[in-house]
Amino acid sequence: MTLHRLIFREILHRKLSFALGVFSAAVAVAFLVAALAILQKHDARTEQIIAAKETETQQQMAKLEDDYRKLMLKMGFNVMILPKDQNLSDLYADDFASKYMPEEYATRLAKSRVATINHILPSLQQKVKWPERERTVLLMGVRGEVYLQSASQKPLLDMVAPGTMIVGQELARSLPLKVGDKTKLMGREFAVAKINPERGNKDDITVWINLSEAQELLDKRGLINGILALDCTCDTVDRLGRIRPEIARILPDTQVIEYASQALTRAEARQRAGAEALASVEREKEGRAKLRSEREALISVLVPVVMVGSAVWIGMLALANVRDRRGEIGILRALGLRSRQILVIFLGKAVVIGLGGAALGYGVGRAVGVFWREAPGVAAGSFAFVDGRLLFLVLVAAPVLAALASWLPALVAAQQDPAETLREQ
Repeated sequence: MTLHRLIFREILHRKLSFALGVFSAAVAVAFLVAALAILQKHDARTEQIIAAKETETQQQMAKLEDDYRKLMLKMGFNVMILPKDQNLSDLYADDFASKYMPEEYATRLAKSRVATINHILPSLQQKVKWPERERTVLLMGVRGEVYLQSASQKPLLDMVAPGTMIVGQELARSLPLKVGDKTKLMGREFAVAKINPERGNKDDITVWINLSEAQELLDKRGLINGILALDCTCDTVDRLGRIRPEIARILPDTQVIEYASQALTRAEARQRAGAEALASVEREKEGRAKLRSEREALISVLVPVVMVGSAVWIGMLALANVRDRRGEIGILRALGLRSRQILVIFLGKAVVIGLGGAALGYGVGRAVGVFWREAPGVAAGSFAFVDGRLLFLVLVAAPVLAALASWLPALVAAQQDPAETLREQ
């Protein structure tokens, strides 16, 4: 009778012992495979969450930046283009420029489609006596904005229709004036179209009228003394370093100054939006990494305990089998089987137990992986049932583990003296 036949008959003769051994090995393999499957599902879900989060964050960031952009637009213009020979000390002292340039400069600047600024507004500003009201005011002549991109964009400063004026809050309160009132300015009649809310700066004592009418009143036809603009380079610290070369190329006899507080606030707002978006994704990654670490810690304890318990159980079953079959082992030795052959029989049975347990445990473990729902959104069918490398690993590792667990009992069986064993029977 061959060793293979002896192993087969041994299994058939001890069906319960064999089934318990296979079950024990299957439990160990199933725990290992299921644990790896759960981690794999966790990683797949993490990739989905992060990808979705990045997409959502990009959308939120775009919306947030747009909200910031709209908020910052309310702060108004942050760049002023002046004639090159304008003394800035005089400008700051008088609140208006005393040098002039052609109104056509604004149109030329817009047609060049300069990339670093937007919302171009030519203006003529001067401090004047309002003789009819006996007040000194800042007179600002403005026209509609000259658009760089689209005429549909909302202007930062309302266009003043001919024959109307917009009045600062302090002037309206002290004169007094209200919307709809008719009043004369330097001999010309105007209707009050709007009263601006209080701004806490020189705007509160400013009167805005149409640019062409301001040019006539001040005898500056075709001239302006400033071009207001909005700096859109909020992604850099050295904004003027980018704006000035472009403007100088188009309007060489001008200079550019920046209202630093408004520009800085816009830049910080944009940067804050970007930082918050990135931080949101990083928090999600850290949370998923922490959860995976906790699962790994639990698995790293649970799986070895189960595997050791399974090995001990297989070893105890093998030892009980050797003790129950001392007589049969003695007869086999008396019939001529050598110790090595007896060892092969018991270890061969252990290998079969390991193979059976590996196949069964792998199937159960992967089934857990297939139907394990890491979270809503991960489909069961998206998980491959057969993992060739893992299947090969358990089909090799489980028989080896079972053989090692059965090694000492098999060695005891192989070293028994047949004469002594038969005498005890």
